[in-house]
Amino acid sequence: MTRLLKFLGFPWTIRTRLSLLYAGAFFVAGVALIVAIYLYLGVVLDRQFSIRLVNDAAPGAEGQMGAPGVLPPRELMDEAGRISVLVRQARLNTLDTMLMVSLALVGFLTVLAGLIGWLVAGQALRPLRDITATARRVADRSLHERIALDGPKDEIRDLADTLDQMLERLDRSFDSQRRFVANASHELRTPLTITRTLIEVALLEAGADDKLRQLGTTLLAVNQRHEKLTDGLLTLASSEQRGDFHPVGLSDIAGHLVTELRPIADKAGVRLETALQPGMVEGDAFLIERLIQNLLENAIQYNLGENGWVRVSTAVSGKAVELTVENTGPVVPGYEVPGLFEPFRRLASTERLAGTGRAPITRGAGLGLSIVRSVAQTHGGAAEATPREDGGLVVQVRFPAAGSHLGNIEPQTRHPPSP
Repeated sequence: MTRLLKFLGFPWTIRTRLSLLYAGAFFVAGVALIVAIYLYLGVVLDRQFSIRLVNDAAPGAEGQMGAPGVLPPRELMDEAGRISVLVRQARLNTLDTMLMVSLALVGFLTVLAGLIGWLVAGQALRPLRDITATARRVADRSLHERIALDGPKDEIRDLADTLDQMLERLDRSFDSQRRFVANASHELRTPLTITRTLIEVALLEAGADDKLRQLGTTLLAVNQRHEKLTDGLLTLASSEQRGDFHPVGLSDIAGHLVTELRPIADKAGVRLETALQPGMVEGDAFLIERLIQNLLENAIQYNLGENGWVRVSTAVSGKAVELTVENTGPVVPGYEVPGLFEPFRRLASTERLAGTGRAPITRGAGLGLSIVRSVAQTHGGAAEATPREDGGLVVQVRFPAAGSHLGNIEPQTRHPPSP
């Protein structure tokens, strides 16, 4: 029955199951009652007709009965046989009529019981719908809202109070984590900034001392790498905390970052191409900007040394807005693609970098695509990567469009076109 309802597209909800349970219980009880009445009525009819036959036949048969062992006349026996047949036929007709009427009535009342059960179940499950709606709003917006369910102290009220207590603990935990991220951001970035400043001053005062300048340059590169690692870790931690989202233009942010990174791409010998269609998403502008920046920097850095290109496009697809970053570069094995979204994971072969020694992009720590996936999931979207046959990657990020009220978006398989 369950499979049949699912096959027919019937909503197999708790309300549906309760309604069917009410109707089924009523049907079983009705059938049991009909069987009991049918059997009892058969016995009653047998008794009633037997008594009536005796009373009706006794006066006429009294003077015609012979002595014991003597059969009554044939006319009297024929009349009794006909009466017996008529009695049996009348009994069967009565029972059949009762059975047909009772079954039709039970069928009608079963449907009526299902409708009444649907209404009663809807009324009983209304608090659960309120709890679900509040939990969905809390998951989409913030943890400050509470269910605060009114009504009698029953099982549903206990569930709502338990969820409120859980939300309270989660709210305090996330607030503590946000404060930790803010404090860590200040405490970690400040000494690294001071160290970078000291190294830069030391390089200015080094003069013509080649060994000292080489040491300072190496320390400066290491410090920049630590700064980028710290910034990536803090961004990754911040991306997992959903704040207040606002409508932002995905194409506007992508176009702004392409303009900013074009000089770096030109210096690395990489051509930037765009195909941006307007699309609004609900989100944090800083996190979305960081997502696109990571994709563009990776696409520029891990590219061909000559005649490389990066193609950035945005498009609206149904109730989703898609961002696609496609680039040339080294051939990426398909089995290595899922690991690219894990923290601190890089391709084993990254020796061919665009404009090696020319592009002012510090080699990352393997957090770029991890941040991309985390930001996409925080916004209810999804990120996926597909290797190109000629080398390079196609990374696609899908966000719910602003006002679409979608849930999490699953990644879709995409076959990139050849350039």
